Amino acid sequence: MSRPEPRHALPVVIVGGLHADARQAAVARLLADVPGSVVLHHDLATAAAGTVVRTVRDATGVLHAGEAPLVDDCACCALREDLVPELVRLAEAGGTPLAVVELWDSVEPRAMAEVVTNGGFAVTGVITAVDPALVLPYLGNGDDLAEGGLAAAATDRRTVADTFARQLEYASVLALAESLPGSPEADDEDRELLTQLHPTARRVTVGHGCPAGSPEASAPSGLARAALAGFDVEAAAAAQHPACALLPAEADAHGVATLVWHRRRPFHPERLYAALEDLTCAAARSRGRFWLAGKGDTLLHWDAAGGALCVEGAGPWLAALPDAAWDLVPPVRRAAAALDWHPEHGDRCQHLVFTSPGLDRDGLERLLDSCLLTDAEYAAGQAAWERLPPAFDSLLEV
Repeated sequence: MSRPEPRHALPVVIVGGLHADARQAAVARLLADVPGSVVLHHDLATAAAGTVVRTVRDATGVLHAGEAPLVDDCACCALREDLVPELVRLAEAGGTPLAVVELWDSVEPRAMAEVVTNGGFAVTGVITAVDPALVLPYLGNGDDLAEGGLAAAATDRRTVADTFARQLEYASVLALAESLPGSPEADDEDRELLTQLHPTARRVTVGHGCPAGSPEASAPSGLARAALAGFDVEAAAAAQHPACALLPAEADAHGVATLVWHRRRPFHPERLYAALEDLTCAAARSRGRFWLAGKGDTLLHWDAAGGALCVEGAGPWLAALPDAAWDLVPPVRRAAAALDWHPEHGDRCQHLVFTSPGLDRDGLERLLDSCLLTDAEYAAGQAAWERLPPAFDSLLEV
């Protein structure tokens, strides 16, 4: 599917993140760097009262405010319905060099970037603002968003950890706000964890506050250049899809390590299921795709943070599709499959990545290897694999 061509000349940058103080520092930096820019923000904290509060402001303060009613009892749906008309109003009024969409705490940038693009605007950058000292605590927080008043709808079952991980990994730019009031000092381990979690992101340090006209505000930060550098919504979505995800590479520095585990033999369902708790808790963050004996047509997605694991089917392996269907598969998916292609199994493989401070690489690798089919089990062939106990059926809601 081709991207819609922008119909409006107003560039849009999206700034999100669960670290509210860091996000506000990044927005203030953009307002100082790009005179005349305007920030749109929808506060979902008022959703319990049935509305979402919208504010539009520039560096001098609030220009105007309003309310948007909930859509199907969903605050995020109200945001999606209200955002594009507000951007159109700004574009038609003219005189605004940049629209900054500041997302509310738990709103994920991918959905909003796609809404803005489909609305006829060019998203020039997606920024997730983070306090480096809080990255590990947030990745380890398995609480539901609702427990902290951060749920975007009554049906929102996301956790702090998995929401933060997706916000972090989707962005093209990470705005690092260090030494914020009340926050501990970040160290080399904190910064290295960020680097290994998202090695391709551009990282820009921003100050706290940065009021317009201050000496700090007048010093160029590079955030505006990063925000206007361009953003490919389709490529960003592909980089998150488990079949062709842009996963981190092996790394080991400042007490943080990333293990890339790649094998060409399927997992034994029972042994993997028995090891799930240990594997999930072995790293602050783990993700990737895997191959389960007995389910050889289904690419399975592994996504773990905060001590919780989500396993789900992500469609077929490319090798399971008839040749006629290959033309319907995006080129990026075919390219990813080609890198893993095996003469017998096609693109079926294990590709899991674990990132954490204090990672026990050797122990983790031994545990993962022990969950694979043994030589005898592997030699028995696919017919025998199909008769293995369906340990994952309940987890996959089969």
